[in-house]
Amino acid sequence: MGVMSANDSMPPITPLDASAAVSIRGLFKQFENKIAVNGLALDIPVGSFYGLVGPNGAGKTTTLNMVTGLLVPDGGAAMILGHDVWRDVNTVKRMIGVMPQPSQIFDRLTGLQLLVYAGMLRGMKRAEAVKRANDLLKAFDLEASANVIVADYSAGMTKKICLASAMIHSPRVLVLDEPFESVDPVSSANLRDILIEYAATGGTVIVSSHVMSLVEKMCTHVAVINRGQVCAAGTVEQVAAGEDLEERFLQLVGGRHQAAQLDWLDGGAQ
Repeated sequence: MGVMSANDSMPPITPLDASAAVSIRGLFKQFENKIAVNGLALDIPVGSFYGLVGPNGAGKTTTLNMVTGLLVPDGGAAMILGHDVWRDVNTVKRMIGVMPQPSQIFDRLTGLQLLVYAGMLRGMKRAEAVKRANDLLKAFDLEASANVIVADYSAGMTKKICLASAMIHSPRVLVLDEPFESVDPVSSANLRDILIEYAATGGTVIVSSHVMSLVEKMCTHVAVINRGQVCAAGTVEQVAAGEDLEERFLQLVGGRHQAAQLDWLDGGAQ
């Protein structure tokens, strides 16, 4: 997929791509007077590690919620692995893993109980859910906290158990909204290795993040989203266009300005 620019003349709307992991056309969502997603179109290839980046309020989370069947769009269409999200929502939800936010989990369960519960909700036998839960606790360095209730976990540990709960049923597409927020550097590196290995087996990872260095290091593709539309999309190299990805991002979304002149902020000089 080549680089698309919002400044180019609008091409005719192409059909949804049934061969893509995720295909989006004309996605639209409005909350009262605010347009959150404005005709967004994007194709995410199977087996890619795809980063969605954009400023706060750009529409990333709203887009992911619509694509994964959690939020009904006002317009447009989305397809996951050839299945229309809203015509075949139950099939789609079986094929994807969505990382919950810490506020969305049952934090009075222990880490082990939460993972087993997540697996059995997906139709897994208890024995298989327990086996996979223990594998995930080991992989995420949470073995020592397996029998501690999640409410007593640190912010980083909670992020990891949320990610593990999205992976226990071995989904074909994994959708992660800010997975590295509050995670320490060692855990972040371990999570990154697990996700890269998962993508190497043919799984597709879609991650929204504000951490441009992580996106540049681990993603194969990236889409820059601003004001509910895709500014640019393609491989990381294509979008960066020979520059540092963060600098290219700032060029695309704008909003950078000179440091405010605060006369009273003098660092102690009198």
